[in-house]
Amino acid sequence: MSKHRKFTPEFKAQVVLEVISGAKSAAEICRQHNLKPQVISEWKSTFLENTPQVFQNGKSNSSDQARIAELERLVGRLTLELEVAKKASSILNAHWNRSEP
Repeated sequence: MSKHRKFTPEFKAQVVLEVISGAKSAAEICRQHNLKPQVISEWKSTFLENTPQVFQNGKSNSSDQARIAELERLVGRLTLELEVAKKASSILNAHWNRSEP
């Protein structure tokens, strides 16, 4: 059974940049790192497809930040509701304990 190797995004970027810049040929990199040419081709395609996102000036980052802020508000509200429910529960339990003979 063959095991698939896992590569970090940094390694993939380095390999693709070496190919694109012409520092090394794809064949050299394949031999050096024992990779199949299809793997490098896939990495290069993915890299080139996602390159425009680098120049979005943080648009996706700001939407991520807005989502994080929304979730933090939700966590705060739920925490407050839980504390109120606990306090109400303890008051009701105390009331029930006093009314029992």
